[in-house]
Amino acid sequence: QPGDRIVVPRSKDAQSPPSGGERRPAAHPTMSSMNRRHFLKAAAVTGTGLTILRSGTLFGQNTPSKKLNVALIGVWGRGLAHYEGLAKENVVALCDVNELRFPDALKAFPGAKTYIDWRKCLDHKGLDAIVCCTPDHHHAHIAIWAMNRGLHVYMEKPIALSVEEARLVRAEYLKKKDKIATQAGTQRHANPNFARVRELIKDGAVGDLQGVFVWGNRKLPRPGYLAAEGKPPSTLHYDQWIGPSPYHPYNPGYFSGSAGANCLQWNMFWDFGTGQVGDMGAHTMDLAWNAIDAGVPTSIEAKGDAFNPDVTPVELTAHFNHPANDWRPAIRVSWYQGGALPTSPKPWIDLNKIGHGVMFKGAKGVLVADFNTRTLIPAADSSDLTYYKPRKPAEVTPPIGNFQDEFFRACKGNLKTSCNFDYNGLMTEQMALGLAAYRSGKKLDYDGKTGTVTNAAEANAFLKRPYRAGWPING
Repeated sequence: QPGDRIVVPRSKDAQSPPSGGERRPAAHPTMSSMNRRHFLKAAAVTGTGLTILRSGTLFGQNTPSKKLNVALIGVWGRGLAHYEGLAKENVVALCDVNELRFPDALKAFPGAKTYIDWRKCLDHKGLDAIVCCTPDHHHAHIAIWAMNRGLHVYMEKPIALSVEEARLVRAEYLKKKDKIATQAGTQRHANPNFARVRELIKDGAVGDLQGVFVWGNRKLPRPGYLAAEGKPPSTLHYDQWIGPSPYHPYNPGYFSGSAGANCLQWNMFWDFGTGQVGDMGAHTMDLAWNAIDAGVPTSIEAKGDAFNPDVTPVELTAHFNHPANDWRPAIRVSWYQGGALPTSPKPWIDLNKIGHGVMFKGAKGVLVADFNTRTLIPAADSSDLTYYKPRKPAEVTPPIGNFQDEFFRACKGNLKTSCNFDYNGLMTEQMALGLAAYRSGKKLDYDGKTGTVTNAAEANAFLKRPYRAGWPING
């Protein structure tokens, strides 16, 4: 994400040509179905213990020492931040719409084969997992196509743009959760502060939770899609970049950003992203989501800038009503962006100075936090904190460690990650519902079981987005 540290490992000067097809890793030997049956029968007789993977390989191939065969889809931009972690695995495929990105990527991963079309890349023989860093409007498609092939999936955020996409991605994962690992790219989740905030809220530091307020201050106004300008260079496969979204003419401005921030050239347009809802909103709402154990909201209302059919709103306020669960009452979760802010709990607290923050309001006090720090404010003289019992050291949530490494360990082990497509899919569905309510201009009642608005049928049109012919989401 913009501002994230990007680490590119050093490599030798030698590089493969852009085709990258001459130097493939050796394939694992396979058994014929006949020999495999005899082998398993013999093993059953002798009592030999076996580990059998999805690919049919044997003998403990899922141990932590095994290297995964991984495809990196989107090798520049956010993809660069994954090079260090991927260097520990076996990168067998690289995919990007810009051929000029391949030489540097092949210096880091000289044995990989290169692809322009991610649909072909996903069928690379022997693939175990993918790391996807494409533009946002490809995310749901790639996630579902990859899971359909039994692949582990690390997907940069947001994992989907629409309510329908979020539900489809989550549903596909839940069908395969005992076979694959998934991770949404909200890497700030690994900050220890996320666990400390959850502990404070769960353990009653603010008393009974009453409301949650989340905000981000980024403003990126745009009048509309960029006008046609010139032709794409022969090395840039622009039609592939457009992918499943409705076609918009080429403009070099879509590609004018730096490696860590090029998403800010296009993610505010409806056909390419969800603006700050899916950008920093995915990170900041995660800080709250981790602490409240919520599902989908039962009602949503939102307001913001005047509707622009091309561009998502800069300023937006959305409210989500969530039912009670087994440890907290019903609560309202609120999202503010682009200058909108919740009311400060005290005159001497300036929320404007917290660029991306969360505030938990409880019966006994308030907790204000950003990604790395937190401040507990008792509400009144009666809030003496005798009702709050800090955890003993042995009870504190252990650190996640490196966020990308957590994903790779899960692929080789218990398949558990901190931001899988169930957890993150529910949060993404909520945020997309905020945009649907904004577009409808009404308070929406939502049935989470059916994924439909029940009080304004016309608003259901805002729960999905159109695709170009030839780009099915379930491929």
